Amino acid sequence: MNAGVIEGFFGRPWDWSARLSCIDCLRDSGYQFYVYAPKANAFLRRRWREPMDDETLRHLSALSVRGAANEISIGVGLTPFEIYLNYDTNARAALRSKVLQINETGITMLCILFDDMRGDVAGLPSLQAAIVADICAWSTAKHFIVCPTYYSYDPRLAKVFGSPPQTYLRDFGSLIDPQIDIFWTGEKVISDGYSADHLIEVATQLRRKPFIWDNSISNDSKIRTDHLYLDPAARGWELPADLVAGLAINPMNQAYLTRIALCRFQPLLAQEPASADHARNLCGPTLAAQLQLDSELFQEIGLSQLDADTRHQLLTRYESTDSNPYAKEVVGWLRNEYLFDPLCLTT
Repeated sequence: MNAGVIEGFFGRPWDWSARLSCIDCLRDSGYQFYVYAPKANAFLRRRWREPMDDETLRHLSALSVRGAANEISIGVGLTPFEIYLNYDTNARAALRSKVLQINETGITMLCILFDDMRGDVAGLPSLQAAIVADICAWSTAKHFIVCPTYYSYDPRLAKVFGSPPQTYLRDFGSLIDPQIDIFWTGEKVISDGYSADHLIEVATQLRRKPFIWDNSISNDSKIRTDHLYLDPAARGWELPADLVAGLAINPMNQAYLTRIALCRFQPLLAQEPASADHARNLCGPTLAAQLQLDSELFQEIGLSQLDADTRHQLLTRYESTDSNPYAKEVVGWLRNEYLFDPLCLTT
């Protein structure tokens, strides 16, 4: 199955060295792509009309080279914020300029994202379809995925972004080119699993198998930033792989600790028991064993529920191996360095 990572969370993004080294991890863990779409990059979101800075373009180019060398597709997530409210000549020209700039980086995937914006707009599906068609005509990417404004049946979307047009999802699916994949997060914005009945129903609406955007380990929200989700199996995560077009995992804000979770998704997809070897290979046997012991504290209990003594003991324990990037992220989390971004929709 076509599976990979979309760095699409709010809050503190990964650094470029972590992204580069993640490509090797994705290759070794059996994944096929990485998409750069951090909410912190305003030039791919609310300030999309402005050109990206040269430094970001250089890093994306380097990432594309690294991906090609490792047979990992590299993508970008573009959110032309509320462009459909006034898709005039100036907006179209600005959008074309942004797409041409992205082309220069050599990326092979382009995700067109209409999430986190108003949706109570007449004729929304046709407006969005026209924008998607233009972007695909200008882009040199080989694979396109589009995220609708209503990407789940979760009622919180209508509460925050307004009620969708009555037949929004069905119309969106009929107007978007069938060669383009469509993101879907499941019955909820954060789904711990996906039933066959639900996926079949959604596929009927979209006129194609949904491409799952999975938020099960993301921890950028007000409550979830308190947690480190190292084991997706702990909450019974499952996905009938034959009923979806692919899987994009939205990771944790912690780039290295995410890799432990990523290596535990693959056995779930194959319906095989997880092995501890992957974690040991990633962060070393001693730290892997310690993380396993503390996994319930991190994943289920959470930072705000730890008393002062427990937090102090954990800090002492992980600071002793602070040169290890996995331990360093645990220390940063214990010190409240990963702050909640109030723009994040989920609780």
